[in-house]
Amino acid sequence: MHEPATPHLATTDPQVAELVSAEARRQFEKIRLIASENYVSTSVLEATGTVLTNKYSEGYAGKRYYEGQQVVDPLELLAIGRAKALFGVDHANVQPYSGSPANLAVYLAFAEPGDTIMGMALPAGGHLTHCWSVSATGKWFRSVQYGVRKDTGRIDLDEARDIALRERPKLIFCGGTAIPRTIDFPAFAEIAREAGALLVADIAHIAGLIAGGAHPSPVGHAPVITTTTHKTLRGPRGAMLLSDAEHAKPLDKAVFPGLQGGPHNHTTAAIAVALGEASTPAFQDYAHAIVANAKALAEALTERGYELVSGGTDNHLILVDLTNKGIAGKPAAKALDRAGIELNYNTVPFDPRKPFDPSGIRLGTPAITTRGLGVADMPKLAEWMDRAITAGDGGDEAALDTVAAEIRELLAGYPMPGWA
Repeated sequence: MHEPATPHLATTDPQVAELVSAEARRQFEKIRLIASENYVSTSVLEATGTVLTNKYSEGYAGKRYYEGQQVVDPLELLAIGRAKALFGVDHANVQPYSGSPANLAVYLAFAEPGDTIMGMALPAGGHLTHCWSVSATGKWFRSVQYGVRKDTGRIDLDEARDIALRERPKLIFCGGTAIPRTIDFPAFAEIAREAGALLVADIAHIAGLIAGGAHPSPVGHAPVITTTTHKTLRGPRGAMLLSDAEHAKPLDKAVFPGLQGGPHNHTTAAIAVALGEASTPAFQDYAHAIVANAKALAEALTERGYELVSGGTDNHLILVDLTNKGIAGKPAAKALDRAGIELNYNTVPFDPRKPFDPSGIRLGTPAITTRGLGVADMPKLAEWMDRAITAGDGGDEAALDTVAAEIRELLAGYPMPGWA
């Protein structure tokens, strides 16, 4: 059952309670490879469900617009202090509701509508809010985009520099949602310096790796940093803005009153818990284990003939181009889900297919590493993936059911926070 238990919910609204329990069981029984998902600790779950959700707290500690902040103020300051210490920054804002509003706050703080913004193209691995055309950011600002090299699948820093010097953007975003290689923050900082732009590092996917010392930090290179608090950081669904002292005040004003009202205090509490967990030696081990698992899984997939964008991974994320397997990303992802392996279909660089029916799949190792799977398990996982993709291509439902049963048997021996 769900842990913490939900006896009151079960009594007052059994329909919702049943769905919550079903989701907990689903997460327990499946190998979860969505690169942006994880399992939070039971402590984070408990903090998220506290009476702090009852309290409105517009403003910042010591400068609120509602009374009764005697508990909330020290709670938010605790979360801020832990974020600053963990990432080594001058300033932290823990109020953004999620990663997209955090990025919007950067625009509001440092740009005007119509300004030129440079980001990584979405098909190359960037994020919608890095000024991609279908996002509000792409409609309100003039967008210029850099990508990856066709021969290597890695970020084309020469192209990025040429574009930056030609277009002179106000902001340059580095980071994204489907980048399997180490982000060269010093190189981006030099490009931004030459172009006279403000560098913004979006570390939503790799924040936990940075906190655990498994990926270089943008601190000292990017004056402004945005991140979610889930994914590899293993916290609740929220976000943070990190910065040097010079850029702190505009960011705070952009979050409140610029974009948001009161922060979600129960989320702030859970962020504080997650940041405390991320400051431990055990979390450092976890961060490095994520990368080790990803590298081992990438190698095992390559041995089975799968083509990986950039040829492998340096972090938690693997991007697979299925073109040579004769199956598109969407049917492969659906077959894998039926076989007990959860990931997402994804565009690959220079993809000839449409975004809703792309050539690739994206997967990551944060959640399975939290469950306790290790490098020795990755060849078997690659075998299951290969069997499921082959079965899905051939319409062999029985083979998919067999893989799902084998996965349930394996995972029964690996505890899951949130399920007892």
